[in-house]
Amino acid sequence: MGNWFRISHISAGFIAVLVGYTSSVAIIFQAATAAHATPAELNSWMWALGIGMGVSCIGLSLRYRSPVLTAWSTPGAALLVTGLSGLGMAQAIGVFLFSSLLITASGMTGWFQKTMEYVPRHVAAAMLAGILIRFGMDLFVAMQTQWLMVGLMFLAYLSGRFWMPRYTIPGALAVGIACAAPLGLLHLDLLSWQPAAPLFMKPEFSLSALIGVGIPLFIVTMTSQNVPGLAVLRANGFDTPASPLITSTGIVGLVLAPFGGYAFNLAAITAAICMSKDADPDPSRRYMASVWAGIFYLLTGVFGATVVGLFTAFPTELVAAIAGLALLGTIGNSLAGALGDEKGREAALVTFICTASGMSFMGIGSAFWGLVFGMCVHAVMARAGKRVL
Repeated sequence: MGNWFRISHISAGFIAVLVGYTSSVAIIFQAATAAHATPAELNSWMWALGIGMGVSCIGLSLRYRSPVLTAWSTPGAALLVTGLSGLGMAQAIGVFLFSSLLITASGMTGWFQKTMEYVPRHVAAAMLAGILIRFGMDLFVAMQTQWLMVGLMFLAYLSGRFWMPRYTIPGALAVGIACAAPLGLLHLDLLSWQPAAPLFMKPEFSLSALIGVGIPLFIVTMTSQNVPGLAVLRANGFDTPASPLITSTGIVGLVLAPFGGYAFNLAAITAAICMSKDADPDPSRRYMASVWAGIFYLLTGVFGATVVGLFTAFPTELVAAIAGLALLGTIGNSLAGALGDEKGREAALVTFICTASGMSFMGIGSAFWGLVFGMCVHAVMARAGKRVL
């Protein structure tokens, strides 16, 4: 039972969910509003997303003994904010089902796993570092506005490294909360614990909606979420098979789409929190952090949209600081893995810079393009090396 209630696992899981919700839940609300969702339908959306992420996190992590963290598609939600304009909820549900069907097919055919097998580890590590570097920088940006709270959290982090390495991040989070309370930064009045009720919404299939919104939702989810999500696993040394993971998230989407579960995929940023040494020094036990994240996701699903009050109760600077501190080790390890091999350094550097730039082209984010440009450089350098030899 001790392995189930290790404080580092619980805190890593909680921080992953905290960062995931606070960073993008507002976009989910906007997407639901674009589809003219009623309050009951919005509650059902939040129920479906929480239950889907919780079940898939717990099931996949226990099945493969790897820290597999799933999430909703944040870029997908951003796409829906504009894409669902003019469509009703029934057509939106049809789009969700169609996209989830494409995700399931891509997992079952195995083409996604075969494609990702060609990505070298140093390129995957560079992409991970590029994704996470913003969170490391936001730690110090947060110091500008809340220097006392964030400064004390940083001191707690440094002290924990010497005195309590296993509890460094939980200690920093506790210090942040203890400091935020007297400063009046905790908005506990926003808490409201009311259970959500799932609501079945009948789908309607429109060819123009399936092509105009369903296919882009599938592409954005695969390229901006599943590609970096699998790269995070590989960069941290976990060789979990990709096809069953992608298939599982697609099936979860098919089951929960009629209730508002618009897209499920592998997580990248929040997954890195559960894969760090702070979650557990032993990589073989880090999957328990993802299991706890799944438990917290289930709670958010049960209480639906009202549980968002818990996450909005924390000041943005505290969330930015704890995310940055939790990811510092992963950023360092990723940079070391990316730049350690001199032969692959140029490809890794291009991948890192492009990913960190935040560029977007054809509606696809920088993580995918960082991988594309990095692989191009890798291929060119490999050919040049062969010619020299």
